[in-house]
Amino acid sequence: MIEISGLEKYFGTLHVLKGIDLTVPKGEVLSIVGASGSGKSTLLYCINALEEIQAGSVKVDGTDVHAKGTDINAMRQKLGMVFQQWNSFPHLTALENVALSPRIVKGKTKAEARDIAAKRLGHVGLGDKLNVYPSALSGGQQQRLAIARALAMEPEYMLFDEATSALDPELVGEVLDTMRLLADEGMTMICVTHEMSFARDVSDRVAFFHQGVIEEIDTPDNIFGAPKSEHLQKFLANVR
Repeated sequence: MIEISGLEKYFGTLHVLKGIDLTVPKGEVLSIVGASGSGKSTLLYCINALEEIQAGSVKVDGTDVHAKGTDINAMRQKLGMVFQQWNSFPHLTALENVALSPRIVKGKTKAEARDIAAKRLGHVGLGDKLNVYPSALSGGQQQRLAIARALAMEPEYMLFDEATSALDPELVGEVLDTMRLLADEGMTMICVTHEMSFARDVSDRVAFFHQGVIEEIDTPDNIFGAPKSEHLQKFLANVR
């Protein structure tokens, strides 16, 4: 599981995360919603040690991510992350993009890495795009390529940072369908999202962030059907 305790994060004098306590057990899908600037994406960056923290702890399967001596590269193999921008290597085909990390990080042979890449691209519905370059893919296909690249490392957890926010509206559905597939297969996922229908339909729990704190966390039915927090009520009124 992922265990977060007393997490504090500052950017200079700006207090971004204020004592976050959160546990995400294996197999859970947690969606994080809230206004821009509420600390949602920063939390994912702290989980993956892409940002330093000022206090508290983040533990993945009992290992303190931010402790001195932690092999962060080994830890990140457990934590697949998909960003808002897909950032594929333009000079490599889809197959080569996905095969790169298994070869470099995991030491797989070229043939092994290509087999893994082909399997993962098929998994996300890009089995017919193995030899296509990113520039010939739609935005939704490029984001699914990014998901395949993360899955190629065989992570135990997936972190999604508003994976659909940079897409045209007509392309959002295909990426959300891929995320739903992973959820159905039992992948543990933390999804920062502004797609309320996805959060409602796919999540086991939904956390509402407001000004650096988890103001409310509950089942989707309770978050969307019976919100307690006045801030959450206002937020939902504006996004529905």
